[in-house]
Amino acid sequence: MPDTGYAIAAILVTAAVTWALRALPFAALAPLRASTTVQYLSTRMPAGVMVILVVYCLHDLPVTEARAAAPLAALAATVGLHLWRRDGLLSILGGTAVHVALASTVFAH
Repeated sequence: MPDTGYAIAAILVTAAVTWALRALPFAALAPLRASTTVQYLSTRMPAGVMVILVVYCLHDLPVTEARAAAPLAALAATVGLHLWRRDGLLSILGGTAVHVALASTVFAH
């Protein structure tokens, strides 16, 4: 069993490293908040990320098969709800509800 001094030193080093690793991102990002590039990306990236996710999720979808109707209907519902209400949460919940309802009833295997 290690002596008390060694155990205390190990705990202090562990605590210091943990604190530093948690504080480092905040310290590194502070200068970036005033950057015009970061401000530009913060307005453009949410839409870009969503487009990438949609393409990734639908790239292997067999659109000639009937089972493709559930994800496509959910996508249409999500886009339609968002264009109608401009509410991201409503759009996501509505599209998810349409997909779950169709996938578990109409297109269940």
